[in-house]
Amino acid sequence: MSCQDMPATQDVQSRSPILNTAQGEPFKESATDGYVLGGFTWRHTSPDAQRPVVIINAATSVRCGHYSRFAAYLFANGFDVITYDYRGIGESRQASIKGLNASWTDWGALDFEAMLKRAQREFPGQPIDVVGHSFGGCAAGLAESGRVIRRLVTVGAQFAYWRDYAPEHRWRMFGKWHLLMPLMTLLCGYFPGKRLGWLEDTPTGVVRDWSTPAARLEGRPSGRALMKKTGTLPFANVRAQTLAISISDDPYGTIAAIERLLDYFSNASKTHLRIEPQDIGEQQVGHFAFFRSAYQATLWPIALTWLHTGALAPDTPGRQVPRS
Repeated sequence: MSCQDMPATQDVQSRSPILNTAQGEPFKESATDGYVLGGFTWRHTSPDAQRPVVIINAATSVRCGHYSRFAAYLFANGFDVITYDYRGIGESRQASIKGLNASWTDWGALDFEAMLKRAQREFPGQPIDVVGHSFGGCAAGLAESGRVIRRLVTVGAQFAYWRDYAPEHRWRMFGKWHLLMPLMTLLCGYFPGKRLGWLEDTPTGVVRDWSTPAARLEGRPSGRALMKKTGTLPFANVRAQTLAISISDDPYGTIAAIERLLDYFSNASKTHLRIEPQDIGEQQVGHFAFFRSAYQATLWPIALTWLHTGALAPDTPGRQVPRS
């Protein structure tokens, strides 16, 4: 079956309905290489230098609309908020991504960097916080301006090292993401994820980064290229109060995977909170559900409290993972 012949099936956004972005103000922002990014801003009418602005970094090939209700929740609780799509995805997709060689480091070093610059320009003097889901937590460490981040909350954040996948799902996930995904990308010139019902269509460079079975980020193709260009990965620039949230039934966000990424944030103060679904009265949560409005009363206040105070409330569900 050719790429053109494949029927579209439900993607992550369809299983969790596209969330309303009407409350957000659409914007366009150019990265330093000229690529035009799209996103949305939730902005209070009166300026306040004490009011933080939160940038939400999406997971790999998940549209920023998935985070809109969470953005509205933060807005209602006193934050200005920016959501955006990485190049090639959603609001930042051009007519075709075939041949677009965007990578994970492009998404962090160029696209997230552009959002940090936008936040400083549009909200001058305000504290800048970040929420990063999955790869979005990794992107937070790839921007040169990471030193401006005050507080960072990550959810299931890792960079897909296959040996860190949950053992009971490991070989199925390896076949899906490290064999079939690059094969389909070779055939089509991009990964047709939307037609397969696996996330959004994804640029070639991102697929190469994800599917390369290297234990270190600098062992991935774009990580090697960034190291060759600059001599380092800029994670050490981030000195934020960092909360890494992981859910025990998330097959990507195992303790080993979360800790592997956290180790890169060498100058940040770090807390790893591990939550069992039963801690919040649920049977399952998984990798994507944290940002669904069903968890507004149970999971969202954890992130909100951290962004407000840089600490966990005494009654926070879950346990803190000891860090060496």
